[in-house]
Amino acid sequence: MTMKQDKSMGRFVTILIALVLMFAGRYVPAFPGLSPSGMQVLGIFAGVLILWLTVSIDWPSILLIGALAFVPELNFASILAGAYGGSTFVFLIFTFVVTYSLSQTTYIKRTAVAFISSSIASRGPWIFVTLYFASILFIGSFISPTVLFFVYLPILEEIYALLELEKGHKFAGMLMMGTVIMCGISSGMTPIAHVFPILAMSTYSEMYGRAINYGPYMASAIPVGLISAGLVILTFKYLLKPDTSAFAKFDAARITGVRGKTTRAEKIVLWVFILVVALWVLPSLITPVITTGLIFNVVTKIDALGTAFPPLLGLVILCILTDKGKPILNFSEAMSKGVSWSSVIMCAGTTALGSAITNGDIGVTAWISDRLAPLTANLPVIVMVLVFTLWAAVQTNLSSNMVTATVVSAAALTVTANIEGVNVASLIVNIGMMAAYAFATPPAMPCVAIAGSSGWTTTTQMMIYGFIAMFISVVIATFVGYPIGAMLL
Repeated sequence: MTMKQDKSMGRFVTILIALVLMFAGRYVPAFPGLSPSGMQVLGIFAGVLILWLTVSIDWPSILLIGALAFVPELNFASILAGAYGGSTFVFLIFTFVVTYSLSQTTYIKRTAVAFISSSIASRGPWIFVTLYFASILFIGSFISPTVLFFVYLPILEEIYALLELEKGHKFAGMLMMGTVIMCGISSGMTPIAHVFPILAMSTYSEMYGRAINYGPYMASAIPVGLISAGLVILTFKYLLKPDTSAFAKFDAARITGVRGKTTRAEKIVLWVFILVVALWVLPSLITPVITTGLIFNVVTKIDALGTAFPPLLGLVILCILTDKGKPILNFSEAMSKGVSWSSVIMCAGTTALGSAITNGDIGVTAWISDRLAPLTANLPVIVMVLVFTLWAAVQTNLSSNMVTATVVSAAALTVTANIEGVNVASLIVNIGMMAAYAFATPPAMPCVAIAGSSGWTTTTQMMIYGFIAMFISVVIATFVGYPIGAMLL
């Protein structure tokens, strides 16, 4: 049997095992205190988790919804409405489309070059490194980490050429590793165009019936990201100790920028994107300060429309406005090239699964909570926060980010359901944030694999400093991020 046949047979066996778990769970003798439907839902969860981790994340998510149709307590029409008609599903589509339009402008490269070609950046190697990484954190707060990495890769190659760095040089390796790490950190700092925090937040919303607003999320996550990034830079400086003498060759004027002025279309895209972000963030910032009057009523109304409305508005505006006789946004192109359909489909599946797990008639949440209560009841709150934050960080660096956000959030919500003193919303913010901090191993994110095989750094080096960055982030998220979130949520 050839290697290809072995792989095919292994895939077939994996799918067969998953199908048995998903469709035969109801007929397995139930655990004490759990109903047959509860066993069925747990079987579906176990089966789809195997498929997510070993086969794919898209079609298994569709299979998941089909399997839930056979749970007697669930209505298939309601499952479909909640999964594909829910606000999270359409929110992701609209947001991907709007951020795609921004990614097609020159603003991203202009901003990156502005950071690293400034007069301040030329004052010293570590000032340059700090500004280079800061540019990634800033831009990465608004676009996906994978897109961001590929935007920065040619810029980084240009820096290598200007500094005459060769592969194997510690300074070059540090810049490559830092680029990957900062891409991950930036994607956890905001929920804007970042699927992993959104998945965790939607799991919370599904159980508690209320949303985690963008303002409090960012107020908690941004300090964690900035402090973690600063400590990572110090780790590079004092642990890696790269030779920075090559920086003497750096000439900011030689960095290739973007020629010409920004176009009218690009300016429209930027202002529409700013409008969308403002509609997401401002309500949670204004309503605590202004509590009555016209402004309060308008802002409250906008907030009540939900997170899907701002990108919907932005999408429509970009499709209506034209430049040189053509719409600013090519909707068909954006839908085909800009939307991560695998992520969106998985999000729909996890939403449906979350509804099944938290369904009171099925009783899975109550059963798990009863079993775990003796183990967690006496744990200090901060220890519980540390455990779940660390779990999310480790798992996301070893497997799928989306699976991490879903599984760890569901576990945290179940365990904390009947425990007083835990700010569940703030804990979920930590989990969503850590699910994005994937930068240690090749399975974590495509950019990790690319960096490790680039020759500028190695997989081993990426793993060592990636895990160091991960542990730093876990500590900061636990002892800085969670308390901030607990005050605001």
